[in-house]
Amino acid sequence: MDVKHKNKKRCKWAGEYPPMIRYHDEEWGVPVHDDRRLFEFLILEGAQAGLTWRTILDRREGYRRAFDEFDAAKIARYGAKDEKRLLADAGIIRNRLKIAATILNAQKFLETQEEFGTFDTYLWQFVDGKPLVNKIRSIQQIPATTGISDRMSKDLKKRGFKFVGSTICYALMQAVGMVNDHEVACFRYSMVMPRR
Repeated sequence: MDVKHKNKKRCKWAGEYPPMIRYHDEEWGVPVHDDRRLFEFLILEGAQAGLTWRTILDRREGYRRAFDEFDAAKIARYGAKDEKRLLADAGIIRNRLKIAATILNAQKFLETQEEFGTFDTYLWQFVDGKPLVNKIRSIQQIPATTGISDRMSKDLKKRGFKFVGSTICYALMQAVGMVNDHEVACFRYSMVMPRR
């Protein structure tokens, strides 16, 4: 943890676990416009389904290694041999459906990129290219889904993506800064605010 932020007020969900604090302090809610990182978060949020973010965070490096640093073009070409390798990899969640979905999602990601020029353009259209700013005062106020995440989920599913329910889409929006859900009292709230 960065020493200068040691005693700062944070969102309660960041807890005391150093990797979670680091993720909260450095990544969560920061607008992401890099397609590879957007793809990484899409996959990791889907992998989290039914699990905790800490479980995924602890395996993030394992995912990067196992899935070619989230190179969608490489993953889209994975075959049966790769699926077998991934199912034996203790560094990731060894769930057959989630592994198959990652490969399929890489293919759909590339198709969406081709249609829109970038996945960034596609994804950020749901918020008109600007982060939404909420005024969260307590963790209980953070929604699990919104009308926007519902629309995003419906559109992704229509395009053939898997593990993209509305809750996963909203978590993705939070992670990549499409929405600022830091608590107002959190030191990161103003730091990730859109520049005027």
